[in-house]
Amino acid sequence: MVVLAASVVTKGGKALVSRQYVPMTRIRIEGLLAAFPKLVSTGTQHTYVETENVRYVYTPMEQGQLYLLLVTNKASNILEDLDILRLLGKVLPEYTQQQTDEEGISRAAFDLIFAFDEVIALGHKENVTMSQVRTFTEMESHEEKLHKMIIQSKINDTKDVMKRKALEIDKSKIDKGAGGSRYGRMDGMGGVGVSGMGGGGLGGGGSGYDDDRYGMGGRSGGYEDELGNRVGGFGGAGMSRPKAEEAIKSQAGPTRGLKLGGAKGGTNTNKFLASLAAEGEDVAMSMESLAINPKPGGGVPAVAQDGVSLKIEEKLNVTLKKDGGIEGMEVQGTMMLEIRGGEEDAFIRVGVATGANEGFQFKTHPNIDKQLHAEQGILGLKDPNRPFPMGSPLGVLKWRYQTRDERAVPLAINCWPSVSGGESFVSIEYEASDRMDLHNVVISIPLPPLRDPPQVNQVDGDFNYDGRRNTLRWEIQMIDRSNRNGSMEFVVPATDGGNFFPISVDFTSKQTLCDVRVAEVTRTTDGSSLKHFGESTVVCESYQVV
Repeated sequence: MVVLAASVVTKGGKALVSRQYVPMTRIRIEGLLAAFPKLVSTGTQHTYVETENVRYVYTPMEQGQLYLLLVTNKASNILEDLDILRLLGKVLPEYTQQQTDEEGISRAAFDLIFAFDEVIALGHKENVTMSQVRTFTEMESHEEKLHKMIIQSKINDTKDVMKRKALEIDKSKIDKGAGGSRYGRMDGMGGVGVSGMGGGGLGGGGSGYDDDRYGMGGRSGGYEDELGNRVGGFGGAGMSRPKAEEAIKSQAGPTRGLKLGGAKGGTNTNKFLASLAAEGEDVAMSMESLAINPKPGGGVPAVAQDGVSLKIEEKLNVTLKKDGGIEGMEVQGTMMLEIRGGEEDAFIRVGVATGANEGFQFKTHPNIDKQLHAEQGILGLKDPNRPFPMGSPLGVLKWRYQTRDERAVPLAINCWPSVSGGESFVSIEYEASDRMDLHNVVISIPLPPLRDPPQVNQVDGDFNYDGRRNTLRWEIQMIDRSNRNGSMEFVVPATDGGNFFPISVDFTSKQTLCDVRVAEVTRTTDGSSLKHFGESTVVCESYQVV
């Protein structure tokens, strides 16, 4: 009396899940399962069928498209087998999230096998309930949870200590910087002024500043005579003002230490360097470079290039289905002409070379000679004696393409979320077309509100988590023939699969979907060739997986 195997099979005999409890070859079990649909007769109320060697105990599911099946020997107790079948019937919707179709069972195959093992052991029924099966498969441990809580508490305490220490270090640096700037140069006081009226004055040349606000050489008291001598008061009396300043500076020594902050309202970097200077670091050169270049990386602005500019741009609007396929794809392209040279460069014609471009619809500007373009592929004004407008871009050619053919999509995205053991496992992959290389690819996956960032187990490229927008950004700098396929896997707390959609995609490319390019530019006056420049770009206006 033993259960040979517990399986879920399709109407055609294909095994979705099968667990054997006695030694049995794969060919043997596949033969038994393949023979079962031929033995089932319609219109009967029996839930078992026998052959010479085995008995099949089954129950139909999904309107007869699937069968939950027990294969037993003929000596098995059929009442006990029916009890096992009823319990397995409860297990299926529990571990497939109520999706008891072929897709749901295939996705939860391993979880179902573990649950079957809790119900049947060595071919015999275990005395368990559904709640016990759930507890055994989850394998929750109170001691493990307590241990993890203790470890997390220690980590949080360590982080708090680190924050406090960082604040104390920052505060001490600020205090040292303030103390050094206020008192560090007071030793420069000294020197005796020579009074024009015989009175000795205290020379206050130690401030280190060019004015008298912080020294003892203030202007209060005394006056200057007609020869420019300071009479009475403090500081530098009895000598001319320029000579007094030179004497003060020579006594005070170098002043670079107290000139660190620059103008008022300096940046945080200047304050930080000032605090380093107060501690004795030599940062004068750094401050000088900051004063000269306040915005690092600013660079030299690009110089506008004169001549004929022809730019080609395509905008993509793509909507992919999360279950596969495409709702629609639209490409809108434009060729922009801009004359940046002299007036003689405005009398031109543009030769355009195109490929097959099946399905693309072209439209020229109303002032362009349509017949000339259709017959010779040349963009020229209807009146060749008129010049093109100068100083502003002009759209001379536009094209449009719409399709529902998935093969035309430059970047296909597949997302596979699944729930297991209180967590959602998400596998997402991309497949790029061979026709074009993609740059600055960003795939943004929405997430439910999370306490902690998602756990990324594997990624081709880079990723970052935006906690404010609850978005995981998958970034690939470039997709070319070396990485036409890539994937990422991450884990979050259990949630509905719909929370990971819609997925937004953004990228650029220098290769257009439409095979169009500028062949040559010629003058209408003498037919000579004219140099031209430009670029081709593809951008995403809307690219989503819904």
